[in-house]
Amino acid sequence: MAEDYKSFETERLHVRPTLEADASFIHELLNSPKWKANIGERNVPTIPEARAYIKLRMMEQMSRLGFGNYTVIRKVDQVKLGSIGLYERRGLDVIDVGFAFLERYEGKGYAFESTSALLELGRDYFKLPDVAAITLENNLPSRRLLEKLGLRFERFITLPGDTEELMYYYRSFSSDNT
Repeated sequence: MAEDYKSFETERLHVRPTLEADASFIHELLNSPKWKANIGERNVPTIPEARAYIKLRMMEQMSRLGFGNYTVIRKVDQVKLGSIGLYERRGLDVIDVGFAFLERYEGKGYAFESTSALLELGRDYFKLPDVAAITLENNLPSRRLLEKLGLRFERFITLPGDTEELMYYYRSFSSDNT
C-alpha cells in the first residue's frame, strides 16, 4: 500500500507511490506520443497490462528499495498529472531520476516542483549520495529541467541492450550547500 512507503506534498501537489489502481492513468501516460518519442515503447496496450506493468516494474522496486515510481496529483482537483521517480536502472551505477507528464500539464512548473522535492527526499530521507539522469539529445525540455534541478551533463552513453546514444547527467548531493 502507498501508506507503507514515503509520500510527500508540495505547495500544489500530492506525490505518492504508483499503485495498481493508477493503471488507467499509467496506460495513458505510457502510450502518449511524447512518452513514446522521448522514453520509448513499453508495449502496454491495455489497462490490464498497465496494471501488470505497475506491479512488476514499479511496485517491485518500491518494495525492494523503498523508493521508485510516484504519481503526481494536483491537490486542488485530485487530477493525475504525471509520474516521477528514482530508479535503479541497468547500465547505471547511480540512481536515475526521471519524470514524465501528460502533455496538457506541461509548462506549468509541475515537473520542477515535484522532482525537486523528490531529489530533496532522495538526499535527506533515502540518503542517496548522488543521482543521475539520462535523456535524448533532442529532448530540450528535459535537458533544461535537468539543469534547473542541478544536474550537469557529463557524457554520452549507451545503455546495455540499446543502440541509442543518451546524454548522461549527474548531481552529487555532497556538493550541495543545503
